[in-house]
Amino acid sequence: MYLILLLLGIISIFYFLCIAFFIGHGTNFYFIWLFFGIVAIAFAILLKKGVWAQHFPLWFRRIFMTLACLGGILFIIVEGCIISGFSQKGPDGLDYLVILGAQMKVGGPSKALQYRLDEAIRYLEENPDTQVIVSGGQGPDEHISEAQGMYDYLVEKGISSERIILEDQSKNTFQNLTFSAEYLDKDNDLVGVVSNNFHVFRATKIAKKAGYENVYGIAAKGEPFLQYNNMMREFLGVVKDFLVGNM
Repeated sequence: MYLILLLLGIISIFYFLCIAFFIGHGTNFYFIWLFFGIVAIAFAILLKKGVWAQHFPLWFRRIFMTLACLGGILFIIVEGCIISGFSQKGPDGLDYLVILGAQMKVGGPSKALQYRLDEAIRYLEENPDTQVIVSGGQGPDEHISEAQGMYDYLVEKGISSERIILEDQSKNTFQNLTFSAEYLDKDNDLVGVVSNNFHVFRATKIAKKAGYENVYGIAAKGEPFLQYNNMMREFLGVVKDFLVGNM
């Protein structure tokens, strides 16, 4: 157990350093890997020196291990649900696509957002009657709204501006889907929700909770190296949205 924890701690810190210095990320969530790494290494040292067994009562150790096992089971179940959204593409002939926003940079869409837009473009080119709602407000670190950035990108790639509806007030996934619903008929329209693969499960569940009767996920790829970070963040997102009643 000592060696496993030590190895996990070292890998977590190495992953954190790679994101921090070589990959970059739109949020500071990746610091969780630094936290995990430090905790894992510290716990490994406690085990190695016998502090865990000698200075913590048996009842505490049993409760701790039980909670850790239950947390691990919950993590596996939720991650399985998240992975179930990876292959969703949606049927042809949808009335609307809703592209969920992500970070806009000065030079254009972030990589995650570009993947969403490119996946939407493929669908729109094959389904010329489908309209598209670009959904996302302007964050404090963004020079324009995510909706405007997505609009500009789609038009530049040849999608007619007449097919694009801007929703530029939302700040999160729940608002994306709630505010976008004002531009369509939730009861009757066939709607595809476009997001990165790790986000599709939660997005479609939120859409159904928001009243979309005919909703389908359309999964764009995620950034390969950041997939572990995004899957961890999405786990917490699913738990949070479930607890607050968004899904």
